[in-house]
Amino acid sequence: MNVQARIEDKLRSLEPVHLTVENESHMHSVPANSETHFKVTLVSERFAGLMPVKRHQQIYATLADELSGPVHALALHLYTPAEWQARGNARPDSPNCRGGSGG
Repeated sequence: MNVQARIEDKLRSLEPVHLTVENESHMHSVPANSETHFKVTLVSERFAGLMPVKRHQQIYATLADELSGPVHALALHLYTPAEWQARGNARPDSPNCRGGSGG
């Protein structure tokens, strides 16, 4: 199972209403076919009443193995169903990579 599939599988434990895991490694200074940079958009009722830092901590705990190994960067966009609906169900855009190779 590749890294993206493992992330998706583990995050399903949070009973998402919506889940998108995007491999954004190609947007960064990494070797081709890397699985190091991801963007997660997750909508779950489990986030109700939680401040953003607590939501992030849930994800970090769930993905501890991936974060200690292959995953270098993880952009998290975490919403309750009401927050997601208020956004118009729109996933946030990712910023352009500023590099990292020192060039």
